[in-house]
Amino acid sequence: MKQMSLAHSGFELVTKRTRKREFLDEMNLVIPWTELLALIAPHAPAGKTGRPPFPTEVMLRIHLLQQFFGHSDPAMEEALHDIPLYQEFARLDAGISRLPDESTILRFRHLLEEHGLGQQILATVNAKLIERGLMLKTGTVVDATLIAAPSSTKNDKGERDPEMHQTKKGNQWHFGMKAHIGVDADSGLVHTVTTTAANAHDITQAHALLHGEEEMVFADSGYRGVHKREEIQEQHPDVDWHIAMMPGQRKAMDKRRPVNALREQLEKLKASIRAKVEHPFRVIKCQFGHSKVRYRGLAKNTSQLLVMFALSNLWMVRKRILQGLQA
Repeated sequence: MKQMSLAHSGFELVTKRTRKREFLDEMNLVIPWTELLALIAPHAPAGKTGRPPFPTEVMLRIHLLQQFFGHSDPAMEEALHDIPLYQEFARLDAGISRLPDESTILRFRHLLEEHGLGQQILATVNAKLIERGLMLKTGTVVDATLIAAPSSTKNDKGERDPEMHQTKKGNQWHFGMKAHIGVDADSGLVHTVTTTAANAHDITQAHALLHGEEEMVFADSGYRGVHKREEIQEQHPDVDWHIAMMPGQRKAMDKRRPVNALREQLEKLKASIRAKVEHPFRVIKCQFGHSKVRYRGLAKNTSQLLVMFALSNLWMVRKRILQGLQA
């Protein structure tokens, strides 16, 4: 008779804490689970007949695992079977008779999309960060990044995603969408997210990226002339815009002249503030591996990005939150 394994019984001999486990343990401590579950609970299925649904907390944890590690719905189902660490994070009992399948995972994602809960998740996370004094509202930095979409037509519809588009950046063409964000100028945390097709100009979303309480906004040279736009003058007339000088114009300056030397110092100062907007992009693309869209259409991808930027905010300040919890 084969001896029973103790590999997953709580008596493991291997004690090494991997980076993935460290990451999940830290995120588990900083995510405001109670508040997020309160958002989803009114929309969760009751399950009065038939097979009982999985707890909302289990499904939320699985959904966040997807964002952390870039799993599709089928890949997430397989990962739950293959990786005990995922089961542990999702609060799935080792002796459970069934695990959520890809259809169950998909339905939970659709529930979040249908009720606009991605936006509420970002707002809830930011409210907790403001409460902890980790986010101020005196300044905003705005920017956008391209996220690639499959350009192949070898699919069941024989066409590319009609809501995506191609655009040229430098000498290279890109097909996909743009994620536009407004971040806190002090902390670099994202407070607003909008999305468009890749060919939309960054400046068209500038008014939607401001929360209305900022006194100044920083942006790169792609936003020059933004203060003249009608929607800006109507909605944000008192905002002081600090737009970067055109690279060619800056390069042509004679920096030996005192006035140009001062202008160069000012450009460096503005660039040091604008750099903070790149950090959330790095987190979702490099840390979470989101370099290409996962779904068709802007709505589904927008819902996913809202959750990912909420998680990126928590990841960026996790050390400070944990220090506060230990104090």
